[in-house]
Amino acid sequence: QVQLVESGGGLVQAGDSLRLSCAASGLTFIDYVMGWFRQAPGKEREFVAAINRSGTGPSYARSAKGRFTIARDNAKNMVYLQIDTLNPEDTAVYYCAARAGLLGTVADAYDNWGQGTQVTVAS
Repeated sequence: QVQLVESGGGLVQAGDSLRLSCAASGLTFIDYVMGWFRQAPGKEREFVAAINRSGTGPSYARSAKGRFTIARDNAKNMVYLQIDTLNPEDTAVYYCAARAGLLGTVADAYDNWGQGTQVTVAS
């Protein structure tokens, strides 16, 4: 059974940085594309970033370019999301997702999801 567990969220001030982590188990990690999505209150879940199996060629949402960095460690079955210069608009639950296929930017393309970690940015 695939399990994804996010961590690293919390309450931060505008301008701070955070690194979110996602620990994956129950899968052959290197066979999976990994993605990060977020969902703000009253909004739909949106794509943030994704990374292919080898860790090269990441894809970012337009809103994430420049401040978000996705990375993975295949030896540790971990994927990370570094967020710099946080602002209140980044407040959301951040989800880790996995799919055994091509890199995708649509939530419906991902079969496996974590429970999410809350990020709250105070102004």
